[in-house]
Amino acid sequence: MTTAETPPAGPAASSASEAYRSQAGHYDRRTDAFRQWRELLVASMPLRTGDTVLDVGCGTGLCAPLLHRQVGPAGTIIGIDESEQMLAVAAHRVTEHGWDNVRLIAAPVATAPIDGMADAALFCAVHDIMQSRAALDNILAHLRPGSPVAATGGKQPAPWMWPLRPWVIRLHRPFITDFTGFDRPWRLLAKHVPDLQVRELAFTAGYLAVGYTPGVRQMRKPMTNKAKQSLTKRAMRKHARGHSVPTRALLSGY
Repeated sequence: MTTAETPPAGPAASSASEAYRSQAGHYDRRTDAFRQWRELLVASMPLRTGDTVLDVGCGTGLCAPLLHRQVGPAGTIIGIDESEQMLAVAAHRVTEHGWDNVRLIAAPVATAPIDGMADAALFCAVHDIMQSRAALDNILAHLRPGSPVAATGGKQPAPWMWPLRPWVIRLHRPFITDFTGFDRPWRLLAKHVPDLQVRELAFTAGYLAVGYTPGVRQMRKPMTNKAKQSLTKRAMRKHARGHSVPTRALLSGY
């Protein structure tokens, strides 16, 4: 990424914070086109009934219905976001559905008070969080051995797709504080999740990363690397058959 394509960290920080505050009420409509990728993200995780899942940077809770379908009323969904405006919309969604197993934490991810241990974590279009060592340390410290971890979002297109780069930066600028690491947003997560499998999407302007924390989870048959890769491929094939997703849908996923 050239200097001209990278917005200054200071003004971008203010812009990103304001975007999440002022657009909270319109966030669902603005990101509806990204719905298929949320489905792909959740479908790539082998969640079980009764699991506890960390929805990192949960925003207005758009992943909650998909997660609730997987873990059921016996499971727990813990949504973490530092925007109180976003969480207010998420809380309304929870009330509407009558869920009593969803907990919302209003705090920066790096310092969020997470009680106990969770069975899985997902990161949906949260680039700034993915670049925070402290945030990832806090989340991964609260995952049991062998827990599935998945992330998706936008990224800098590959060099041969350079004409897309200015457009991608403009789309993400309101929602990203610092574009550091935008070429490989998963790089820090891969240090915690050694078997992380990454697939580039949307003409290399997006990605899906899926893996497992080290160790073997109790009461679960260990999955081979081949089985893990197969799970991700099946999820992607399923959504490729059922949806035709415009490139802009992924790029404007925030």
